[in-house]
Amino acid sequence: MNWNRRQVLWAGGGMGAAAFLAACGGGDETSSTSPAKAGGKPRRGGTLRVGALGRASAITRDPHGTQANESDYLIISLVHDTLTVPGSGPNTVPRLAASWKASDDLKTWRFTIAEGAAFHDGTPVTAEDVVWSLKRLRGTPSGASRLPGIKAGNIEAGDDRTVVLVSDYANAELPQLTRLTTFVLKKGTADEDLGRAPGTGPFKLDWFRSGNARLVRNAEWYGGEVLLDAIEVRIFESPQAMANALLAGQIDVASNVGAVAARTAEKRDDIQIVRRSDDMAMPIVMRTTDGPFADARVREALRLAVDREAMVKQVLSGYGTVANDILGTGDPAYAKDIPQRGRDLAKAASLLKEAGFDLSKTYKLLTTEDIAGLAEAATLFASQVREAGVKVEVVKQESAAFWEKTWLKGDLYTTYWGTNDSVVFFASKTMVSDSGQNEAGWKNAAFDAAYKKAMATKDAAERTEVLHELQRIEHDESGYLLWGMADGIDLAAAAVRGLPTLPGYGRVQLETAWLAR
Repeated sequence: MNWNRRQVLWAGGGMGAAAFLAACGGGDETSSTSPAKAGGKPRRGGTLRVGALGRASAITRDPHGTQANESDYLIISLVHDTLTVPGSGPNTVPRLAASWKASDDLKTWRFTIAEGAAFHDGTPVTAEDVVWSLKRLRGTPSGASRLPGIKAGNIEAGDDRTVVLVSDYANAELPQLTRLTTFVLKKGTADEDLGRAPGTGPFKLDWFRSGNARLVRNAEWYGGEVLLDAIEVRIFESPQAMANALLAGQIDVASNVGAVAARTAEKRDDIQIVRRSDDMAMPIVMRTTDGPFADARVREALRLAVDREAMVKQVLSGYGTVANDILGTGDPAYAKDIPQRGRDLAKAASLLKEAGFDLSKTYKLLTTEDIAGLAEAATLFASQVREAGVKVEVVKQESAAFWEKTWLKGDLYTTYWGTNDSVVFFASKTMVSDSGQNEAGWKNAAFDAAYKKAMATKDAAERTEVLHELQRIEHDESGYLLWGMADGIDLAAAAVRGLPTLPGYGRVQLETAWLAR
């Protein structure tokens, strides 16, 4: 599977946790946190024990490598900083880069390193360190998708504290590309030293054993005061085992345990439920290039045949929201003014008849059980569209077979994305005609033109208007059926405060967390 794709596909939890729970009864907007239980003054001290999903066979220590485990990414993100991070106001805010500025043509961007930024061994961070790290990232097998439009030769140092990136094309959203994987290492770090290389983040690595780690406070962090003495990250292969550990008092936070577990945990006063809205998208993909769903009228009919409220209620146990077939729902530029598509079986049937759709055939919907609710959503979808006369057979594939044989190739299949705060992210990754991860094989000249125009528009308000037009085209003609958005769910012990509520990658920003005990 493509590394960059896997990074953003992290699971939103598992169904199995419910069984155990039932038995037991821009600059200053770097993160958005929940007070958990209101009241109390933030205090220093204590060790936060965090459970995160992962498999021993997939452990990696390379910040620029293949990271299938959420536990690995969490550890790396706390030790090593990226240039920018997700934010709650603008969706891209400063981190190791304190500021950035674009040229008039939006192709050349200059990033200024934060004052006082240093590695954990005390060595100041220089532009040469950043340049070396970005070139190393760009040189990985999927480097082109991590830093699209930026060739290694177009990454250079302006001076000791300035890094210059030159894009092949105008890109008003280029800083957004630096949020997730631009971890900075010391120039020349050897591959064999990656696991113990000093970072620049809010925590230092104390020890790492078999996927578990202890991280201690970086008292000299340039980003501000870190309250916790330490964070211990513990790897779990299943949400059920993680929930078990939480209720046994072995960990303080169970990350991404899923909606069913949260629903059951509502009955327990000693457990906090932290919800992160717009966290996980589970759209159904309809191939547009050829096959039975190439006709836009057929795709519209299927979108009209879905009962979205029922999907959210049954598949997500109510822990989510109805969606409108547009990806990037957490983006401030998300087009909320586009009328919500509702269920209309009569119109769906009419469109199918008009398109000459063969209702005598049974169509396969391919899915996996990679994340909680994915297969259940497919099954409910099949039941709902049957009311419009469309017969769908749900076929569950083993994960490796799905990503090798179905993803990007199938006529009708489920997919999922774990970062949903950017309309531009999805447009560039999955919908412009030449995108490397064009899941529906969609080619639309008007959409491509709107994307290029948006990227070349310097004024933010004007760019938002162009992005609204882009979303209207997506809503009307793309190959996506996005019925709802799942909340991210963390369960936490009563004493935990300040956990992030940002969706997607924002959930790893634990430097503001603290313990009220």
